[in-house]
Amino acid sequence: MKVKIKHKGNISQEEYPLIDEFFKFLNKELPLNDDITVDFNNNKDENMTTGVRMKKHHIKVLKDGRMFIDVLRTLAHEWVHEYQHQKMGLTDSMKKLKIGGWSENHANAVAGILIKKFAKSHKEIEDKLYE
Repeated sequence: MKVKIKHKGNISQEEYPLIDEFFKFLNKELPLNDDITVDFNNNKDENMTTGVRMKKHHIKVLKDGRMFIDVLRTLAHEWVHEYQHQKMGLTDSMKKLKIGGWSENHANAVAGILIKKFAKSHKEIEDKLYE
């Protein structure tokens, strides 16, 4: 599985290795089968809050004006949604509740766990997460 990053210009030289490390961590914790594309956007698209998982293995994350740890948490949340599709049988045609509902609650809970686990296992970069 490979991750293609779009809008690399929105990622600083200092952030890029951390994001790369986070992708490795996510794929170890929740391995995906199919390649994915991740957009780090400076502006919201019409269909997103701080992030969205789209069809064809595509994730968009709002980056501008947010703490780095919040960007990573959104990435983890959308990664969980992609995992739900690739490994747990969720399909794009299934009706999903925007607030509440199994898939959203699951993504919220697991993303929170992943962020805490990543921060705990990477103490040397903890200060960078809160910039």
